[in-house]
Amino acid sequence: MQLQGKRVLLAVTGSIAAYKAAHLTRLLVKEGAEVQIIMSTSALDFITPLTLSTLSKRPVYHQFHKNETGEWNNHVELGLWADLFIIAPLSASTLSKLAHGNSDNLLTATYLSARCPVMLAPAMDLDMYQHPSVRANLDTVEKHGNILLEAESGELASGLSGQGRMMEPEHILEKTIQLLKKSKDFEGKKIMITAGPTQETIDPVRFIGNHSSGKMGIALAKNLANRGAKIELILGPSQITISHPNIKISPVTSTHDMYKAAQAVHPQMDICIFAAAVADYAPADPAKEKIKKNEENMSIILKKNVDIAASLGAVKKDGQIHIGFALETNHEEENAQTKLKKKNFDFIVLNSMNDAGAGFKHDTNKVTIFHQSGKKQVSDLLPKSAIAELIIDTLKKQLDTEN
Repeated sequence: MQLQGKRVLLAVTGSIAAYKAAHLTRLLVKEGAEVQIIMSTSALDFITPLTLSTLSKRPVYHQFHKNETGEWNNHVELGLWADLFIIAPLSASTLSKLAHGNSDNLLTATYLSARCPVMLAPAMDLDMYQHPSVRANLDTVEKHGNILLEAESGELASGLSGQGRMMEPEHILEKTIQLLKKSKDFEGKKIMITAGPTQETIDPVRFIGNHSSGKMGIALAKNLANRGAKIELILGPSQITISHPNIKISPVTSTHDMYKAAQAVHPQMDICIFAAAVADYAPADPAKEKIKKNEENMSIILKKNVDIAASLGAVKKDGQIHIGFALETNHEEENAQTKLKKKNFDFIVLNSMNDAGAGFKHDTNKVTIFHQSGKKQVSDLLPKSAIAELIIDTLKKQLDTEN
């Protein structure tokens, strides 16, 4: 039994897919998990508490007080009890409440009190699932550090076919086992991650920058934090952010700012991941006032920025691991392997701009990992969250080999 001794809080909301909660409960219990179920009041229209209580062998909660005694169902205690909180199915209504901190029922109040990882398995009709407001709420809850189990495609209750089906219970079980097996495998490790772009000032209103979103570095930070690591996330200007008790964010703007922040924490770190897309050059003499449009042509003299990864690689301690990233458009493998050696990385992750769906601004990526030993790994085109997990699993194997 792969979940022996693990505590799973399963929340069920008002969706036709609520019937799948019975099968999911059965699967979790068979793997040895203790399962406590919470229901929203609308979920009572789709499946009875008696069914879920029988399968979980525990009373099912759906309100703040117990009818017989008036005793309080303590949402804080429930939130602290669990090793994992799964909301499956997650309706559009409850999703909106989670995204905006609405705690008008036991389920949402418990969610706001939970300190454990949270998995969300949305279920709704395909047009609802693709509606801009729903997608915005899904983005918001994912930015809050939750694990989103994207809906699967197939026949829907409306008779239409497409994406919107709650992830099948067998697949949720697989994700649960994977997460809980890894939940503490980086506990005690201090990890620095640089992420996002940098901006180099031209004048008070203009800058030199790039199209990096920071998605890859933030995905790495979230995954490692969920696995017990303490993260120093040095984040350049980005529309994306994350909130997690194991992540400390240091916002920076320029390459110089990022270097100073990284230099300050580097000596205390066990692992350093250089995922930021830093500017190689900066204006030598930024204008103090906005540059006016006068001449047909304008020249800006650039100076070379500090190479953060190379500078810190030169003072890397014994036992400290450095991981780098390379985004290339030509001679990809040759350039990546040159950086691997020059910057003293333990391994480097190559992104090619020539791969469709990979690189800046995409939610997916395809990478090749080169090791100092000469070993080479090639991934498929995957969501950036899955690429982050691949990189971290590679890191874990290296740590286990060294120990």
